[in-house]
Amino acid sequence: MTTTVAAAVTPVHSGPAPVSRSYRFELVKLVSQWRIRLLVLACWIAPGLFVAGVSGQSTLPSDTLFGRWMHATGWAGPLVMLGFAGTWALPLLTSVVAGDMFAAEDRLGTWRHLLVAVRSPRRIFAAKALAGLTVILLLVAGLACSSTVGGLASVGNQPLVGLDGHLLTPSDAAGKVLLAWVAALAPTLALAAIGLLGSVALGRSPTGLLLPPLVALGMQVAQMLPLPVAVRLALPGYAFISWNGLFTTPVQLAPLLIGVAVSLAWAVLATVLAHLLFLRRDFTNLAYDGAGRRAFTVGVLPLAALTVLTVAGIAVATDSTGITQAKVQRSLATAFAHLYRLQTEQLHRPAVTEAQLRTSAACTKSDGQAAQQGAGNDWRCVVTWHLPGVPVAGTAVYQLDVGSDGRFVADGDGPKEVNGYFLVRTSTGDAPNPLWQFDGNVELLDTTSKG
Repeated sequence: MTTTVAAAVTPVHSGPAPVSRSYRFELVKLVSQWRIRLLVLACWIAPGLFVAGVSGQSTLPSDTLFGRWMHATGWAGPLVMLGFAGTWALPLLTSVVAGDMFAAEDRLGTWRHLLVAVRSPRRIFAAKALAGLTVILLLVAGLACSSTVGGLASVGNQPLVGLDGHLLTPSDAAGKVLLAWVAALAPTLALAAIGLLGSVALGRSPTGLLLPPLVALGMQVAQMLPLPVAVRLALPGYAFISWNGLFTTPVQLAPLLIGVAVSLAWAVLATVLAHLLFLRRDFTNLAYDGAGRRAFTVGVLPLAALTVLTVAGIAVATDSTGITQAKVQRSLATAFAHLYRLQTEQLHRPAVTEAQLRTSAACTKSDGQAAQQGAGNDWRCVVTWHLPGVPVAGTAVYQLDVGSDGRFVADGDGPKEVNGYFLVRTSTGDAPNPLWQFDGNVELLDTTSKG
């Protein structure tokens, strides 16, 4: 009888809860928060309404990449939204989701209950990281899908003008828009991993929420500075702008692949560091308020070391002279030739090819008084082209504002009938003049053909 009673009261020791069950619990806990639900709803509705509303306005955001084409094609809308998302939306979204994943448990004092239920800090970390990743992917998908639907519904499935002036068919534009959003996932994951690291290292402090937007802001400021190309590419934020190279011919893949690889390396390293800090923390201390000095040595220094190694690796593996006079001239001439053919079609003139035009450009910076390289709004260019059967070459003047990231805006300065006015008169009425003002892109890496 005694043996039977002893056997009946012997406790049964079960193993840790499966990651799948913990993941479902963390995901339900996350999406039950009202702010997460509002974010999901906003990301799946607001971008479409914004793109449709802007596309119907007479004034377009011409200072935004592809903004000047929002009247012409629905594929410009998701690219405008991607530029805005990379600057503001995605850093804030990762902050709200990932930056509070672990700090919330500290504020609520629920770690002991969670440890009793799951019985494995490693599985808790994995479940929280996967739940945060799921919500972030849902938010990014909402931004991309909503803005695309809004653009196509309001404008239509029309061809898109690339950054070198060539015309992309709707199917090509769709594929490149999708690739651009997929590429933007890499720096988004890097910011999310930084949010996780801050949430683990800083405890209940709300400072962890600020880390992703602060890091994103710092990287944006760095991209505006005249930094060496290797340093520029070694920052994970570069992947938010390197998708521009998808819309040139040939495609500028090298900067994009480097930007994505760097972002993924940051994402992996920051996640591993967050995991190490999480496993080393003292869950019995109810007054835990962050890892203190350990957060610096384990969190900041490895990321700084990764940046230094990345800069050295890119400098050795790539050949780049940055923004040079020859590159500016070549990019402008290429874009002008493509857009001239588009204007020719608008005006129902005899068709010409780029080979027949033999377009060239002569550019000077600061009237030749400064080094003929680098960013600035003081580039002045004269474009020359030839028409079959016409002995005199045509010329047009442009003022260029070249950014540190290679993007430039060419502003037509005459003659009026070519690029001096924003409208051209066609047989069906006035139409936007593609040669008046357009965007272009100077490749920072010397990888494409010079011909």
